[in-house]
Amino acid sequence: MSRIGRAPITIPAGVEVTVSGKNHVTVKGPKGTLERDMVPQLGINIEENIIHVTRPNDTKENRSLHGLTRTLIHNMIVGVTEGFEKKLEINGVGYRASKEGKNLVLNVAFSHPIIMSENDDIQIDVPDANHITIKGIDKQKVGQFAAEVRSKRPPEPYKGKGIKYDYEVIRRKEGKTGAK
Repeated sequence: MSRIGRAPITIPAGVEVTVSGKNHVTVKGPKGTLERDMVPQLGINIEENIIHVTRPNDTKENRSLHGLTRTLIHNMIVGVTEGFEKKLEINGVGYRASKEGKNLVLNVAFSHPIIMSENDDIQIDVPDANHITIKGIDKQKVGQFAAEVRSKRPPEPYKGKGIKYDYEVIRRKEGKTGAK
């Protein structure tokens, strides 16, 4: 049985969770509101301040969706209480980022600056020219936007230039003169 799916989710104070229709989950908290349609065959039960996710049988599909559904609901609760953030680093001579209004401006060795705008779900912070912080309440949207920023100039293995996550380690290669 799924160990993650069986784990109960506690609802913290100040968060309101409602399940309506065919498993339409709405989570309201201090940072905002998130809504999501879950798989209809799974059961989502709220008793006092605890949420339990149950599955009707042990078919392979239901087993795989059990833990996923529980994790999605838990991430919604964490998002409206604490929020999520991704940090990016920019490495390279002349590579830098800045924020102009609601736009992120990247100068990363192209003939033109790359402009990416933040939307209602994402907040961009540029503490200095080589670091970018992306914050939001939806984990999926924060991760997707961070991946899009990183894809503009992914890190290369010879000099390590490019945009990388702060926890990412770039394996360096020697280059063609290192083999002699």
